Parts: sequence; structure tokens; C-alpha cells
Amino acid sequence: MAEHKLKVAVIGASGYTGGEVVRLLLEHPHAELTFLSAERHAGAAVGTVHPWLRNHPGAAGLKFRPVAELPDVDIAFGCLPTGALPERLPLLAERAKRVLNLAGDFRLRDPHEIRTHYPKTAAHPPQDDFAYFVPELSPEIPESRFINLPGCMAVTTIYALYPLLAGNLAQARVIVDAKTGSTGGGRGGGEPPAERSGNFRVHKLHGHRHAPEIHQALAELTGTALDLQFSTHSLDVPRGILVTAYARLGDGVEPLDVKRAYAKAYVGRPFVRVRPAPKAPQDFPMLKAVIGSNVAEVAVSVRNGECVAVAALDNLIKGAAGQAIQTMNLISGLDETAGLPRTAVSP
Repeated sequence: MAEHKLKVAVIGASGYTGGEVVRLLLEHPHAELTFLSAERHAGAAVGTVHPWLRNHPGAAGLKFRPVAELPDVDIAFGCLPTGALPERLPLLAERAKRVLNLAGDFRLRDPHEIRTHYPKTAAHPPQDDFAYFVPELSPEIPESRFINLPGCMAVTTIYALYPLLAGNLAQARVIVDAKTGSTGGGRGGGEPPAERSGNFRVHKLHGHRHAPEIHQALAELTGTALDLQFSTHSLDVPRGILVTAYARLGDGVEPLDVKRAYAKAYVGRPFVRVRPAPKAPQDFPMLKAVIGSNVAEVAVSVRNGECVAVAALDNLIKGAAGQAIQTMNLISGLDETAGLPRTAVSP
């Protein structure tokens, strides 16, 4: 257990994800917000960019500064847009003991996939290895100074499918339908609210950059290579992701085997909750049960050898800022749950 408060910096603190990291850290009992960067907003008070933070007494003296002014810190959270971190990484490596990156820059290992999905990253390969870490599922806490967290839709899918694949219960062909709220595109997203409001549409049916990440992560975590169809849709909500995954069970696999696999996979994991044998629609994972919390809900239904797994989480918290702070807690020897909400907000 750390005896002093961790000095933390948020790099790229003016976006939705950076703002959520700041909001959660303001309530963290073992963290001290030391530095917030935002180039375009340098000199501005936090509350002018994030009005939802302006009434917190801890935010009163916080101002954004250029990243070049970064002091020495224990933890730096990288919340920059994908592609922006590589050029700044040498500075962070010099002044931060650990770097937790929430963007996609260093998630993939295959050079072709990196060039395809993260071309800016391909032009600036990291000098140090980034560990890829899923708090509940990675076999050990990484000792690496540099850690990349999963993408929000990727980690939701991983939670939905991991027990099936770890137990070798399903056939390789899996179809995933992922639906996401508007904040998934970041604060600079270009879709006009008038076009998203009251609408439900396709986002990307093929070639989403989280697909190779899901392949890679589940292969490393379970030893199973998927034949994955991954498609995404845009929801008319600010926050939240709901994933529905469809698979066929292997020969001889019974519904009870599946139930036991999900219970075993997440037992003792405070932030992944397996829903007990859903019988009605409201029993399944849903956005209203997770928005505002660091909790992912998971449920599974089996009939005639067909398996449907459902997972839901708040993309800005459990899918980004919350899982990053959960990781900070783990690598720092703190209580995993410190500073993280477990109840949702409603309506």
C-alpha cells in the first residue's frame, strides 16, 4: 500500500476521457492531481472547459498547461487523440515513472494492422514496450513502465466472450454486434447532434480497428483464435456500449458448463458482474444499470446449442477513465476499488 499520495498528470485533459479521469481523480483518496495538459486551452481554468467540474472545490485552482511544462510525476495518464502520443512519448518517459495510455496507439503488435489502423503510430514506433492490460483478465500486473489499456468496444467484447473461449466451449466463428454512444467518437467528433438524435444507424460493418485488437487480446488470454465478424452501430445516447455476441457451442457442451464458466471467470472481480440466469429483458445487461459506474455487466443465454452473450458498460468510465484508474490502483498496491463508483446514475 502506498503511504503517500501519488502525483498524477493527465495529458490531453480537455477531452471527454481526460475530463473523466480528472473528475474521478478529484475524489481519489490516494492521488494528487499535479498537472493537466491541453495545448489549445493552456492557461484556462478546468471549469471553463469542463463546466461539470467547476463546482468541485478541488478543481478551483486547476489550470491547463502545455505538455512541455510537465513536472516529474508518479503516473501520467495519456488521454490524447490517437496518433498524438508517439511524438510526446520521450518527454513522458523522462518525467513520469509510469505511463498509462488510453488511446489506441500501442495496442496492436502486428505491423500490418498498425499501418492499417494507426498510421501515425506506425511512423513513430515506441522505444519501449507497452504492456496490454485488462485488469480482470491479464494473468499478472505488468511491471512495464508503459501500459496500454483496451479500447472501449474491444474490452466490452472481451468481457462478453472470454469465459466461452477460456473454457473452449464455443466454435471459432463468432458474430459481434456492438452499439456505442456518441462520446465514443471523442469531443471532436464531427457528427451533428441533429443527425444523431432520434436515429439509430450503422457505424462500421467491416474493418473496425477494434477487431484486430479483439483477435489479439483473446488469443493471448485464452489461446483461441477467433473467426470474428465485428460490426458497430451508433446509438442516440451520450454514453454507453452494449455488445451482443453470437456463437455456437462445441459438441457436448451443456448450458450448465457455460453458466459455470462465466461464474468462474469473474468471481471476486468487483467491477465485472455476471447477471444471474436472466428471465426477463430487464434482467440482461443494459445501459441504465452501468452508466456512471466502473462496472461492466455480463450475461449469457443458451438454447439448442446457440449461445448469446451480452455485455454493457460506460465507455467513458469502465471503458476508459475508470479502467485506467483501476489499473493505477493495481500497479501502485492500492485497493483496486479506490476512488471508483460502483453504482449507476438514473434516469
